[in-house]
Amino acid sequence: MAESKLAMESDMEQNYSLNSNAEPKNMEELTLYVQNLLQNIQDRFQIMQDQIISRIDDMGNRIDDLEKSIADLMNQAGVEGPEK
Repeated sequence: MAESKLAMESDMEQNYSLNSNAEPKNMEELTLYVQNLLQNIQDRFQIMQDQIISRIDDMGNRIDDLEKSIADLMNQAGVEGPEK
């Protein structure tokens, strides 16, 4: 997890920093640079959103499995479940 965060920070520094070779020289280049920058940011946010949704889904599945296991254990022990 820490490695992916460091890799992402490194990528961001490379993609979003202006160095002497990449400085826009006119308004058209500046516009393209800003469009590319915004597209990269949007792509990264989409990736993060997908990862978060996937983790939430995984957590929901784990909670469902845990609830089933608890219900099975309560049935085996002869304990009644909570009333709904």
